[in-house]
Amino acid sequence: MAVSGDWVTPRLDGLKYFEKPPLVYWATAAVYSVFGVTEWTARFWPCAFAFLCLPLVYAFARHVYGSTTAGVAAVAALALNPYFIFVGQLNLLDSALTFFMTAAVFAFLRAESSDERRWMVIAALSLALAVLTKGLVALVLAGATVCIHMIATRKVRSVRSWHLAVTVPVFCAVTIPWFVFVSLRNPEFFDFFFIHEHFARYLTNEADRVEPWWFFGQFLLLALLPWIVDVVPAAKALRRASSPILFLAVWCAFTLVFFSVSRSKLPTYILPMMPALAVLLAPHIAERATRLRRATWISLALVLIAAIGLAASPLRHSQIPPTPVLAWLAVAVVLAIVSVTSAKQGWMVPAAASILSFQALMMSYSALPPLRTAKSLVAATRPYIGPDTALFSIGQYRQSIAPYLGRTLRLGLYEGELEFGVAHASGQYIGTLEEFASEWQRKSDAIAFVEPELVAQLTERGTPLRVLAHDDRSVAIARN
Repeated sequence: MAVSGDWVTPRLDGLKYFEKPPLVYWATAAVYSVFGVTEWTARFWPCAFAFLCLPLVYAFARHVYGSTTAGVAAVAALALNPYFIFVGQLNLLDSALTFFMTAAVFAFLRAESSDERRWMVIAALSLALAVLTKGLVALVLAGATVCIHMIATRKVRSVRSWHLAVTVPVFCAVTIPWFVFVSLRNPEFFDFFFIHEHFARYLTNEADRVEPWWFFGQFLLLALLPWIVDVVPAAKALRRASSPILFLAVWCAFTLVFFSVSRSKLPTYILPMMPALAVLLAPHIAERATRLRRATWISLALVLIAAIGLAASPLRHSQIPPTPVLAWLAVAVVLAIVSVTSAKQGWMVPAAASILSFQALMMSYSALPPLRTAKSLVAATRPYIGPDTALFSIGQYRQSIAPYLGRTLRLGLYEGELEFGVAHASGQYIGTLEEFASEWQRKSDAIAFVEPELVAQLTERGTPLRVLAHDDRSVAIARN
């Protein structure tokens, strides 16, 4: 979008890409336009909104419990949640969805208790932005939670209290324009986005992400582990909980069940329930100062276990862990110790140290062979690439090559999530190795990033090529 100026039709490597709505794409393209394409600008939007969930839970917990201490405890519960910290630092849509859905739920509950129109408007706006982030799932989660809560409490609010004359136009004004424009420009959008990406993905094995029904239980356990002793008291307290707290419990339960029933599961799907869980746990964490210290000790144990696993991983292949891996692991352990030793002085330092500790673990993981980024491969290849050099990606498509090159690549012998774009890009896709070899022969200046196994096949065919560089996943070859 930043390069082409087309902010209506999302594309990946120049191919139409309709899996998700455009809000995160718009935001990231805007940041690119101002600050350039870098690792931090790519992650700015999701990481920023993961972080903004912290003041959000503080404000709501303080309001619903009438206690600043409970607000602080809610922040601590979320900041020391390993699952939330890990996912919140990834370049995914789930963090922004979590923020907007949490804002919608909290604003809705504020409106329910105060009957102030502004809160319902904020809820409608937040829900609209959630739809523009990840689609109809936002409406399903919100609508089902409202219905179940009304049935459970036998309390049906008057439609007038929802201020539909204002909230519906606000919601529609934010969501509808893009769906109209993209459908007019791309007639194939409606069927793929609404039918294929929502209903087919949820109800069938089409996405090839089939997992057992208990799949999300392991991630929920990881999220709750630092506060595991508070889970049972929090669950028991729901029997006498106020309506807003019961609403949050319904929200968490339905989110977990909804995605557990789906035929397509990814570990990040249950992230939207984490801020609500933090609010539910807050009063029980606030009861005793020892709760925070116990949580930091558990976090330290998790860091140590992860550090040992990462350090030992290369040893399976009789390799010594690279220096960056060990350096980041040392940083992670030191920060986890700081979190423990500072727990008596308050929540802010332990929370910050915990977040940075898990960040250091992720940095260590990213430096662990095989490398997942193509940054060094692109750097080694860039001197050979001129403005007229033809670029190919054969047998694979690595997400990081095109951004680091600042160029799109012609795709061949691979479809994956680009299958839809390939099907609607006539003449651009290379379907066979023979077709690529023929195209390659006609070029005088070309570079291809190739699946390693294919290089031997090309050599056996007598295809002229020169290896420029390689890493664990790709080989860069040149025609000239």
